Amino acid sequence: MTTTLPPAGDGTLTHFDGAGQAHMVDVGAKNETHRIAVAAGTIRMQPATLALVVAGNARKGDVLGIARIAAIMGAKRTSDLIPLCHPLAITKVAVEFEVDEAAHCVHCRAQVETHGKTGVEMEALTAVQVGLLTIYDMCKAVDRGMVMTDVRVLEKHGGKSGDWSAA
Repeated sequence: MTTTLPPAGDGTLTHFDGAGQAHMVDVGAKNETHRIAVAAGTIRMQPATLALVVAGNARKGDVLGIARIAAIMGAKRTSDLIPLCHPLAITKVAVEFEVDEAAHCVHCRAQVETHGKTGVEMEALTAVQVGLLTIYDMCKAVDRGMVMTDVRVLEKHGGKSGDWSAA
């Protein structure tokens, strides 16, 4: 069965052609603009686990420092992980972690920038998720019940569709 999809730009999925076959979106005719995306997410854990992270003396080392480097590397490798993402010349990746002791969690926020023909939302999301996964990896020996949650795009800027912010 072949499904015919309407042309892109009218709320349809852009990674499928008119016959419903997956393809990489052609961005060749797009203008290069300064593009920015910000994403965020959270990892919840036991209070004792968070205390190890905050103290910086987890058995594997500086959890947040290593997670920051992993998040940056994740952003840079997004097109290797997500099949239809374009490889991009990223110009900036900034990753911040905020410890929330009251809620026993760490919030991760990543901002990714480029000057190009397609946005960097996927790179920002990948940075956040890889950062959170690294925290999990480094702390799983003491807390296998950690939960990664609320990974989302907060805002994007640039390109034909302009600016967007989450409500």
